[in-house]
Amino acid sequence: MLSVSLSASASAIASGRARSEAAAGRRPGIRLRGLRGDAPACGALRLSQAAASAATRRAVPRAAAVANGAVGGGFDYDLVIIGAGVGGHGAALHAVEEGLKTAIIEGDVVGGTCVNRGCVPSKALLAVSGRMRELQNEHHMKSLGLQVSAAGYDRQAVADHANNLASKIRSNLTNSMKAIGVDILTGFGTIVGKQKVRYGKVGSPDKEITAKNIIIATGSVPFVPKGIEIDGKTVFTSDHALKLESVPDWIAIVGSGYIGLEFSDVYTALGSEVTFVEALDQLMPGFDPEIAKLAQRVLINTRKIDYHTGVFASKITPAKDGKPVLIELIDAKTKEHKETLEVDAALIATGRAPFTNGLGLENLNVVTQRGFIPVDERMQVMDADGNVVPNLFCIGDANGKLMLAHAASAQGISVVEQISGRDHILNHLSIPAACFTHPEISMVGLTEPQAREKADKEGFEVSVVKTSFKANTKALAENEGDGIAKLIYRPDTGEILGVHIFGLHAADLIHEASNAIALGTSLQELKLAVHAHPTLSEVLDELFKAAKVNSGVSVNEPVAA
Repeated sequence: MLSVSLSASASAIASGRARSEAAAGRRPGIRLRGLRGDAPACGALRLSQAAASAATRRAVPRAAAVANGAVGGGFDYDLVIIGAGVGGHGAALHAVEEGLKTAIIEGDVVGGTCVNRGCVPSKALLAVSGRMRELQNEHHMKSLGLQVSAAGYDRQAVADHANNLASKIRSNLTNSMKAIGVDILTGFGTIVGKQKVRYGKVGSPDKEITAKNIIIATGSVPFVPKGIEIDGKTVFTSDHALKLESVPDWIAIVGSGYIGLEFSDVYTALGSEVTFVEALDQLMPGFDPEIAKLAQRVLINTRKIDYHTGVFASKITPAKDGKPVLIELIDAKTKEHKETLEVDAALIATGRAPFTNGLGLENLNVVTQRGFIPVDERMQVMDADGNVVPNLFCIGDANGKLMLAHAASAQGISVVEQISGRDHILNHLSIPAACFTHPEISMVGLTEPQAREKADKEGFEVSVVKTSFKANTKALAENEGDGIAKLIYRPDTGEILGVHIFGLHAADLIHEASNAIALGTSLQELKLAVHAHPTLSEVLDELFKAAKVNSGVSVNEPVAA
């Protein structure tokens, strides 16, 4: 749950940089390094009030020119974006930087899932759980020479912290778009024809606008399997859980992916007992198996957590009339009844479903696939006959390529590059992901099984090296030696295939690896990089230096994508 978004100040600075680059004969514009002209993280939204003011001073003259300028072809806008989440926001800011008259339509609130019901408020809760976990660890405190009395918390104050953070970031995003002249249109957007969008709110007349290009960025909603009854109090999704209206004594979490893991970290730190219900045979599906095994030992086995794997929650009934929440478990393969759990609450963390109903896709002969809008590698929407729908794009969770907030933003920037006349294809293997548990988990590229499968098909060798946080001075200074970093690579070329980290600040450390993949930087080059001492970044320094690349491979040899 995890972004590569641009602040208004960054956009304004980039505008000046673009003019300087143009004067120097170079192509202007921000270049997202995960983009390649010939070819595949909720992150930080950091627009302060001071930055917003600076952005206003620097960007308003250009924004005003864009807003007042005529759009060719008789269109109302160069670009209309349906959905003002992190993806739509990133696309809008880059569009204005490129001189495009831009409007964004939002039927709910600016910020989308990430800011209002996802990565932003969840990080506020995880910040609290991290502090609580540290204060509760008497052995850790004593090892640092600290004496701390019993730690406690105010549930409502914790909930307010999460809500206030979401409100602040939502306001920052709104102001950043207004500051540079993006028209924010309120209502639900529907595509009524080629390059035509209708929007409006219930009880108000609809309005119709035209645009040279349209981006769909409507995001996703929590997926709730059949047989599960949501009451929002005792059986709920992450949308409800982020409000922290209660801290149950015993909570079942259905699903052990990113969302489930993060909430298990929050609930156990605040005193709950947790039971995982996972349909697959192992916990933490999707993570590199070796990393998942270590993470389970630290994040699950040492805490008040038990689990059931290989089972479906076929029916969940909310608590009522003094009875607990009932969860009926069946074998995932045989579908035979296994047992019934009685718990105080159940969090449904079974993933997310695209929010694409009512967009009018049928008007352009577009048929969704399990709700996802089909797109090509350039995020161009494909119709039922497999043809590109001209001037229509879809980014983020709605296309299902990579359901991360920063991936949506990167896709949006890629689309704007294309409609500005520069062909770009996003390298999705260069996009990092992170799980903000304590310690954190992060990854980029392929897992080891995926890399070996690819190697078997394409006929190359795969090597793996690992380093431990126990050998890092900064980690030891903080008594946080639990963790490893793992590198998967090609010894014949020095190409990085994947990097996986479990340990202190893993979510911050992964970007050196993701940028290396995006830039095509070889291990031979990375071995020569200098890292400050003592820092956690030396975990990756040691990792890269441990890799054995075949002799005779040039440092400057191009690395295959």
